[in-house]
Amino acid sequence: MSDHVYKMVEIVGSSHVSTDDAIRNAIETSAKTIRRISWFEVIKTTGHVVEGKVAHFQVTLKVGFRIEGE
Repeated sequence: MSDHVYKMVEIVGSSHVSTDDAIRNAIETSAKTIRRISWFEVIKTTGHVVEGKVAHFQVTLKVGFRIEGE
């Protein structure tokens, strides 16, 4: 088994539906430009309230992906 090197980046996903949807939006969108995403960690969950109701969910993630070898 080869040793691997990983890089982490922070991304933020949002959704008016749910935190789960915000996470999926963030991962699926970033996977279009970041190859080999292996894992994610939720760092922070925030939201926007309008007239006493949740209008938007925002989730900050750390995403790990493997650096390609030679």
